[in-house]
Amino acid sequence: SLLIFILAYALTWLFFGLIWWVIAYSRGDLEHLGDHTWTPCVNNLNGFVSAFLFSIETETTIGYGHRVITDTCPEGIVLLLLQAILGSMVNAFMVGCMFVKISQPNKRAETLVFSSHAVVSLRDDRLCLMFRVGDLRDSHIVEASIRAKLIQSKQTQEGEFIPLDQTDLSVGFETGDDRLFLVSPLIISHEIDERSPFWDVSRGQLERDDFEIVVILEGMVEATGKRGGDTSVLWGHRFTPLLSLEEGFYEVDYGGFHHTVPVPTPACSARQLAAAAARRDAHLYWSIPSRLDEA
Repeated sequence: SLLIFILAYALTWLFFGLIWWVIAYSRGDLEHLGDHTWTPCVNNLNGFVSAFLFSIETETTIGYGHRVITDTCPEGIVLLLLQAILGSMVNAFMVGCMFVKISQPNKRAETLVFSSHAVVSLRDDRLCLMFRVGDLRDSHIVEASIRAKLIQSKQTQEGEFIPLDQTDLSVGFETGDDRLFLVSPLIISHEIDERSPFWDVSRGQLERDDFEIVVILEGMVEATGKRGGDTSVLWGHRFTPLLSLEEGFYEVDYGGFHHTVPVPTPACSARQLAAAAARRDAHLYWSIPSRLDEA
């Protein structure tokens, strides 16, 4: 960025300095340097170096007063107007570029990390889609909220094909769990229930489907997302713990931030798992004799 900043000004000064020298050479000003009766286009311009210095003075509006344009040079007046306008445009452009570079540092986004994989496993006997997010900075993010969207092609009941249909994945909006306080890495969980788009998705179908999960964290950092699919969502895995108690305080090991471990997880869909649980509960209900039957 600094190289571009320097070259933008240096090349502009050299370009207009060359044009000022060409005007002086074509008019014969360089041949009448000692002739006081000759009116040059620019007073005291005796070579390319002085033309370059006059170009700098014109574009930066320094105005030392030694070299000055005369009113007998129409081509010089036109060039002066062009350089003044172009110089203002270069100043505005370069100041804008440096402001954007300073106000939006890309390194800030690297302090917010998302797990390279999302996992599907049981949590409290319910299938959940989970991913992990952590903040590497010493200062905590306040008023942070997280959202997740599933982007997938869809065909409606009327036969309409929607190539990029967006569906919200609930990550705790109803309970307030979507508002985060990142003092330590957090595992964000999406419960696969009747309202979830993964309700009828089994492990085999998940590996065949083509979709994208975009995770957005809004707060003091840039929004970011991760792509989902057969290589980004691991069925039957769980994130390894990062917190450990060391000498009276908790220590976070970010070295295992992306690590997962396989855990026993049914390969069926959440709907099939819920139906099996309902049948099991009904079987237990009818198999236990009541006091009335004993009587």
